[in-house]
Order: sequence, then structure tokens, then C-alpha cells
Amino acid sequence: MGKKQPLKQGEKILFGIFGVFLGLAVLAYAILEIVRLKSEEPIFQSRTSYALSEEGKLGSKLFRERRCTACHRAMRNGTNMGLNLDGIGSRKNVDWLYGFLSEPEKYYGAPTLDHGYRPKEAAYVADLPESERRAIAVFLSELKSERGSASAWVPPEDDSGFIDKMIRLWAPPEWAEKYEDVREK
Repeated sequence: MGKKQPLKQGEKILFGIFGVFLGLAVLAYAILEIVRLKSEEPIFQSRTSYALSEEGKLGSKLFRERRCTACHRAMRNGTNMGLNLDGIGSRKNVDWLYGFLSEPEKYYGAPTLDHGYRPKEAAYVADLPESERRAIAVFLSELKSERGSASAWVPPEDDSGFIDKMIRLWAPPEWAEKYEDVREK
């Protein structure tokens, strides 16, 4: 075995910089956790909510039992491999959701990644008993998000300096005549 070579000056500097960044990241995380634990109010306000009916509770249970959380996130549980479904009830109604679970590509209007016909991984969802698909659809329809939240499709009602600046910067002037501002609805 050969003799180890000492680190060169540039390598020492790079490792030193990396060590400083790592130390600062750990320190910042520790401070954030201390502040979060001592704070009376949440640091990040949750703008999603759910008030589950009895059928919605059954759908929530089935959502977990039927492995939907292997790809999706709902009620802050599951993975982010697929769509985050928190707030989907503010965008889609129970009938659309049930139709999607039954015939995904027909309701989606295009081929889907995992839902649809076999051999797609989530093809089994369309084969679930009608009552289970309905309960899951009810559950999903009861996951609501406030306007302006990260999971909402509609921005906040009040003016947003950021949105206004981005529109002025990137949107051609003729778009103002062609499209309406969804914040004014």
C-alpha cells in the first residue's frame, strides 16, 4: 500500500468552506427548531383544512389501506412522488374525483403516468369496488385549501406586488386585453 499524500492547499480550503457551510446549516436548523418549539403560534400558517364526514373518514382509511400514500400526499401524510392532494377538494368536486378514480384517462383528458389501464401501477384503483372509490372520492373532495395557499389554484384576493411585477416583466401588454385577472373574480 502506498503512502498517503497530504492534502493540497486548495483541497484544504474547499474542505474548510464545506465545513463552515455544514456547521452554519446545523446551527440554523437548531435555532429554527428552538424557535418553533418555544413559539405559541405556528411559524408557517396552515391554509389547508378538512372536515371529514363519516364517508370521508372511511375514504381516508381506504386511501391509506389501498396504498394511495405510496405515491400521493394527503393531510400531510404520504409521499411526494405523485400529486400532493391536499386542497384538491377546492379544485375538483366529488363527481369529478369519482369519475377520475373510475376512468382516469377519460376524466383527465390525456394519458396519465400511473392511473389508467394495465400495466400502469395504479390501474387497480379503477377495479376497486364502487363504494370504496366513492368513499375515497368523498375524502378527497373534503380536503380544502384557502385561496392563496400553496395548494390553491387561485392566488390571494388582495394585490400582490410580486405577481404584479412578474406580469409587468414577462406578460406581453396584449395579454391584458385577452385574459382576465383571476384575482378580480
